[in-house]
Amino acid sequence: MELKNYLEDGSKELGIHLNPIQIDQFLQYKDLLLEWNEKMNLTAITEDKDIIIKHFLDSISIGKFFDFSSTETVIDIGTGAGFPGIPLKIAYPNIKITLMDSLNKRIEFLREVVSKLSLNGAKPVHGRAEELGQDKLHREAYDVSVSRAVAHLSVLAEYTLPFIKVGGIFLCMKSINCDEEIEASKKAITVLGGKIVDQKDVHIPFSDISHRIIFIKKEKETPSKYPRKPGKPSKNPIQ
Repeated sequence: MELKNYLEDGSKELGIHLNPIQIDQFLQYKDLLLEWNEKMNLTAITEDKDIIIKHFLDSISIGKFFDFSSTETVIDIGTGAGFPGIPLKIAYPNIKITLMDSLNKRIEFLREVVSKLSLNGAKPVHGRAEELGQDKLHREAYDVSVSRAVAHLSVLAEYTLPFIKVGGIFLCMKSINCDEEIEASKKAITVLGGKIVDQKDVHIPFSDISHRIIFIKKEKETPSKYPRKPGKPSKNPIQ
């Protein structure tokens, strides 16, 4: 099967339509990812087909259960090489997305991706969530936050919920087997102004991978002391 068919058929299975321009943007993104990966560590996944399935289709799978077409502002916390933010921006050109990462080299890569793919309304930002979450430009400024980061949910909640407007939502991608983690994170989520309102399991086409998408609604403002200083959330999560 041709690479573009994995994108076309896989996205259709997820209920997402990609036009030829979007397919081409994904293929350009793959090429840039592999080119930059030779000089810095962006991904351990280096087979073309695997990048499309395990990075691209995986990232846009959130769109199976959430309508980004009516969303304005999105932030991807700890975006790394751009996941899930860049694939979501390609699939939903209408969104204005901030791609935040603490490593400047990755931000340089993302700037090239945004430029080469003409992703107007995508903005790579260098910084730590603990600091930018206290910045008036970013605090409670976004409709939606997304994250595919590997931190514990109680830590991720402190990184992400301060960025979301009251009434907005945090879409967190986790493994299927995360019931205990969710239970252990409920207090932190409540303290930070959030509430788990839904959970959906999604299967990634052409793979044996499934994810759980946790929907956390921002019900009230996050107390001003959160996020705490860099390192604090991960070393001493809210219990």
